[in-house]
Amino acid sequence: MNSNHLIAKIFEEIADALEFLGDNPFKVRAYRTASYILESLEEDISVYIQKGEKIFGIGEDLKEKILEFIKTGKIKKHEELLSKIPRGIFDIMKIPYIGPKTAKTLYEELGVDNIEKLKKIVESGDLLRIKGFGIKKLENIKKGIELYQKLSERYPIGEIYQDVINLKNYISSISGVQKVELVGSFRRFKETIGDIDILICSEKNISEDILKHPKIKDIFSKGDTKISFSYELSNTRLIQVDIRVVEERSWGAALMYFTGSKEHNILLREFAAEKGYKLNEYGIFRDNIYIGGRSEEEVYKILEIQYIPPEIREGRNEIELAKKYLIPKLVEITDIKGDLQVHSRYSDGIMDFWEIEAEALKLNYEYIAITDHSKSLKVAGGMEVEDLIRRNKEIKKFNENSKVKLLLGAEVEILSDGSLDYPDEILEQLDIVLASIHNVRKDEDITERYLKAMENPFVDIIAHPTGRLVSYREPYKLDLDAIFKKASERKIILEINAHYNRLDLNDINILKAKRYNVKFSIGTDAHNRNGFGMMGFGIKMAKKAILTKEDIINTLSYEELISFIKECRRHRISEK
Repeated sequence: MNSNHLIAKIFEEIADALEFLGDNPFKVRAYRTASYILESLEEDISVYIQKGEKIFGIGEDLKEKILEFIKTGKIKKHEELLSKIPRGIFDIMKIPYIGPKTAKTLYEELGVDNIEKLKKIVESGDLLRIKGFGIKKLENIKKGIELYQKLSERYPIGEIYQDVINLKNYISSISGVQKVELVGSFRRFKETIGDIDILICSEKNISEDILKHPKIKDIFSKGDTKISFSYELSNTRLIQVDIRVVEERSWGAALMYFTGSKEHNILLREFAAEKGYKLNEYGIFRDNIYIGGRSEEEVYKILEIQYIPPEIREGRNEIELAKKYLIPKLVEITDIKGDLQVHSRYSDGIMDFWEIEAEALKLNYEYIAITDHSKSLKVAGGMEVEDLIRRNKEIKKFNENSKVKLLLGAEVEILSDGSLDYPDEILEQLDIVLASIHNVRKDEDITERYLKAMENPFVDIIAHPTGRLVSYREPYKLDLDAIFKKASERKIILEINAHYNRLDLNDINILKAKRYNVKFSIGTDAHNRNGFGMMGFGIKMAKKAILTKEDIINTLSYEELISFIKECRRHRISEK
């Protein structure tokens, strides 16, 4: 197993334990940052150490702990902390609405050291015996438990993405395997995945070869055409894998069938029946005579409809569009000319400008927006005005010799009264301004905060509008229609945040926003070099919402983008 994931998990648990014990918050943050960096590295951490390469964001103390793990398979600090805190406490701290302080109170006051005890305490109402714990707190914890149980059954697609690709590559390398494709919700790019479905075309029985993989645990079934087992992910949790083996003549039909969705398949089969065909995983038939199914394109051609991209097969209106050949050319990652949310060392990123430029050059980008956090977001290293000015001067100087244009940007916090964290005379100097909300009071409806902030003529983009985190935080309470309407009126861009834990806006909300004729940006929210790789997740989310390159502003060239932003600002200024 990759050491990065194991060490990252240990560092995350150390951070949780230190926070639970009330240790130094800067120390807690250092461990969390290191965990994030390790998860993002392209190669095993041992490779970097052997080469003597410095990993930005990981200091000498944490490097020593990494070396300790490589040599011994454990970290003494981790072992010590685990001996002080019951194991179940770590699971409790993962539940929404329960932070380390609440977990500690529950443990000290009522002896709650695992989720089952917590459930019993919640159900009995004994929670209300704790000072400061009222009905609202009780309801929030109930809600958090329900959400935790729901989410624990599925995984954010980005969290398991590389594990799934690795398994596919392993199967592809087996002798006799002709074709391999990931199907199901993974191919449709659902934001969370409950199990993994794989389709194989093979000239021989390859079940024994597949089951030799060391990360395969329990085997549920093994046959010539179906294999099912549990598979250990890098986070050591298990996920079920179902493999189907089909003949070459059925490949396309099976690919369609097992990709789904169920709703899409039902509608497509009904449409095929109306035209006198029978469509199933084995092929497309007329009067029980096979007439096609070797490729998806062949099936669609027989049905006389447009090819439907996998991402949009959700049983919405894609078949009706396909009948009329109205599915547009969807945006592709090759259309992207730059990334519009990247953090440097000036806030909570770990990259220097030359590193950002190097990554951008690899991706053939023309520009990168440097969008460090504003001053009130202290936890993310928010910049004071003088730091912002100093950073801008450094960027301007850097741009004199750079092959990639770095845009003067900021992710500016929208304060509780709807005002922005920097004055207008500072915002006006920036090439691009992202406005966002990170601090929200419990049960606060933040609609008015957004609407007031959007009156500011220098707000160009609303970043991760709903604030949701796929893994553990529900969206903020807000009226999205009001936000979308305002964005349309004010020519304000809405961000599709490509980080797999955000994917915000999601496809449903993008579809809704598109009806208001707004434009979108895609930003990776990159804090380190590997963060740039998440652009593909943002593209997939955009494709699910049937967006074209014309809908997304970072498909524009540098000159076009700057001109577009200036034009939108002029519109907002003239309206004010």
